[in-house]
Amino acid sequence: MTYKGVEFTVSMTAVPDVWKWQFQIGPQVKSGKTEAKLQLLAVRRVQSQIDRELRRLARAEHPGADDRGAMQRALRQP
Repeated sequence: MTYKGVEFTVSMTAVPDVWKWQFQIGPQVKSGKTEAKLQLLAVRRVQSQIDRELRRLARAEHPGADDRGAMQRALRQP
């Protein structure tokens, strides 16, 4: 499957309701397990992990760029 340009996998394990997942962004591979009754919920959780990792990488590349609120507050002060 692909989400925001990131290929990922979600597969069943031998344990009921436990799903194994993996994705790669650049050279970094992330993997883990999640507990969910439905595969769609497991997929959504992996998508959330991808979102978090993409935000973390964006912050590392552009420090302070995501803190627009603080920047706007500073500009409004007299």
